[in-house]
Amino acid sequence: MEKLIQRARQANSLLCVGLDPTGDDQQVARRLAEVIDQTSSYAAAFKPNLAFFLSREDGVKLLRETVQRIPESIPVILDGKFGDIANTADHYARFAYDVIGADGVTVNPYMGDDAIVPFARPGKLVFVLAKTSNKPAHSLQDVALTRGGYLSDCAAQVARKLDEEHGGIGLVVGATNAAAVARLRSLSPEQWFLVPGVGAQGGDLQATLRAGLRPDGAGLLINTSRALWQAADAGAAARELVEQINQFRPVLA
Repeated sequence: MEKLIQRARQANSLLCVGLDPTGDDQQVARRLAEVIDQTSSYAAAFKPNLAFFLSREDGVKLLRETVQRIPESIPVILDGKFGDIANTADHYARFAYDVIGADGVTVNPYMGDDAIVPFARPGKLVFVLAKTSNKPAHSLQDVALTRGGYLSDCAAQVARKLDEEHGGIGLVVGATNAAAVARLRSLSPEQWFLVPGVGAQGGDLQATLRAGLRPDGAGLLINTSRALWQAADAGAAARELVEQINQFRPVLA
């Protein structure tokens, strides 16, 4: 987690630049290079989405080249939502860290700590899905527990316990439900949240920051993908978003 903390302070930024490349392969390679080069000054982290690379011929090669282009000081979170156990999870971790060169991953906790711990290497980041930004008709995350709270709360509590044991474990908490952000912040006062859903998915930036920022003005990574990918000037769009975020931070790092 130290690499993320240092980068967020150095760049005075909580922006996570999502890389969800769309278009033909040749166009995508050029655009990835442009977006990385234009936004690196403003990014606290980059988050390539594994599916958008695996769907392409030579997608793993493109992903590795993309990660290698990102400055070493900026954490890379591979968004694969990995969710298997034991030996399989260990091989996913080898892929993410040893093959791709990522600094962190997103993990589906449905199978419990067996699906999380293999990714919790020293110095790595693990973001556990708690309350995601989608709004399904039938949501497991919103199932109420007889002891109180929701299944998403249970996922957060497991992640907090594992963070205390291993370190480097945060939560994925969508911006589309500010009340859930606030509830999970109360359950996880110190952990970092990776926050998708601002922009195209309708999440309210100001409400999310008010609900989820820690007293030190940190603890959130606000992810945006399409708004930067589609921008005529990705750097200008990133700078504007960082400025909007920093307006609502009670303490500037």
